[in-house]
Amino acid sequence: MFETVREDLRTTLDEIRAAGLHKPERVIGTPQNAAVAVTAGGAPGEVLNFCANNYLGLADHPEVVAAAKDALDRWGYGMASVRFICGTQEVHKELEARLSAFLGQEDTILYSSCFDANGGVFETLLGAEDAVISDALNHASIIDGIRLSKARRFRYANRDMAELETRLKEAAEGGARRKLIVTDGVFSMDGYVAPLAEICDLAERYDAMVMVDDSHAVGFVGPGGRGTPELHGVMDRVDIITGTLGKALGGASGGYVAARTEIVELLRQRSRPYLFSNSLAPVIAAASLKVLDLLESAGDLREQLAANTSLFRTKMTEAGFEILPGDHAIAPVMIGDAAEAARMAELLLERGVYVIGFSYPVVPMGAARIRVQLSAAHSTADVERAVAAFVDARAALSAVQG
Repeated sequence: MFETVREDLRTTLDEIRAAGLHKPERVIGTPQNAAVAVTAGGAPGEVLNFCANNYLGLADHPEVVAAAKDALDRWGYGMASVRFICGTQEVHKELEARLSAFLGQEDTILYSSCFDANGGVFETLLGAEDAVISDALNHASIIDGIRLSKARRFRYANRDMAELETRLKEAAEGGARRKLIVTDGVFSMDGYVAPLAEICDLAERYDAMVMVDDSHAVGFVGPGGRGTPELHGVMDRVDIITGTLGKALGGASGGYVAARTEIVELLRQRSRPYLFSNSLAPVIAAASLKVLDLLESAGDLREQLAANTSLFRTKMTEAGFEILPGDHAIAPVMIGDAAEAARMAELLLERGVYVIGFSYPVVPMGAARIRVQLSAAHSTADVERAVAAFVDARAALSAVQG
């Protein structure tokens, strides 16, 4: 029986490769940083890394690494348990309190990832008599989390406030008990920022709650790095914030839900990914506390990231590349064809710039792109070298295509 299944799977994999949609995994032989050594996959040794979520360059920060080492001695390696049995240490409670204060929320609950956090919210808070209204470009973890709930599902076009209002009216007219609007704070494939002020206005008008996945914002978006609610001045109007410790906040792993006290307490009692997953490793919790310390004086890092982002977007536009508009550190270089995007990424790696081509089903068919992600760890010279590599790779690709 399995030989038949094996052949079917091989056929599917061959189709993925033929369509230019195969996603190779290259091996890195160094810590995450602005430059990394790729040990396999056609790279020329050390390359500039423009595809990590290491927005503030903290993934290999000496103070974060030192805090992690100290935590191993004090707290051990792992908990070997879930939180409600014997998996809660003081360091977990301290991190939850610090995140609550930083994000302006009443309480916080830790998860093993933001994917799990989003997977645990909807089923816990919403029943068949409720409604969830979701942005069409929300992250896959939100989509999967919504599928786990019995709530009625409504979708509105990306950042389209008129359609959001229409969906809210439909939910209200359908007699929804609770209505929850959910959106990414920053949409990870486009770098677009959700219009949270308008969303909160509509939520108040139609008696709905607001949930924001701010994974690509917390740490560096907003005057104090508190994310898109701070950027839009609505920190006191957002009911639920989910996010990750695996991007700007050190880049390891772990997620959280920061919300009203009653929401967090109910999640502790009924959220399945929380109840049935091991506790966040104490070393990550302790290192994350050090990251929060660093964020209090990280204005220079946020300024460097903003300068790098502006320089890259300006130089690439001047060179004739199409970049989706905005000022976020996610700078998608639009290619269109999936195979061409993959080949362009390979040519860039050969020229010492590590980036990834994204294609369907991660992005819409025909909208393949190379998602460049800037970091505060990049120098001006790094950014200029990346632009030059794009120009050279484009010329090489054109020559091959004739």
